[in-house]
Amino acid sequence: MYKLCFYVPEDHLESVKSAVFAAGAGRIGNYEQCSWQTLGRGQFLPLEGSSPFIGQSGELATVAEWKVELVVADELIHNAVKAMKKSHPYEVPAFEVWRLSDLNF
Repeated sequence: MYKLCFYVPEDHLESVKSAVFAAGAGRIGNYEQCSWQTLGRGQFLPLEGSSPFIGQSGELATVAEWKVELVVADELIHNAVKAMKKSHPYEVPAFEVWRLSDLNF
């Protein structure tokens, strides 16, 4: 199993989550669409040649963003990341993928 984390502006939060859930992410046992999210503030400086969704090239931008975390089964992680990237408004979305250990006690 993997943990997928991504950052998304509020106006695209639900649509990106829906796309990732449709790819099979967020399933835990007999539950689906499981996630955890928190609001924070991101910043970035678009370089020349970029096409920023928010802000202007050459100007530091800050934006309220949600960090969304969810689990994804091994066989679904590639499709979940593809769905996140396809539905995300940013030219290059920031995300993390972590391999989780299976600790059976």
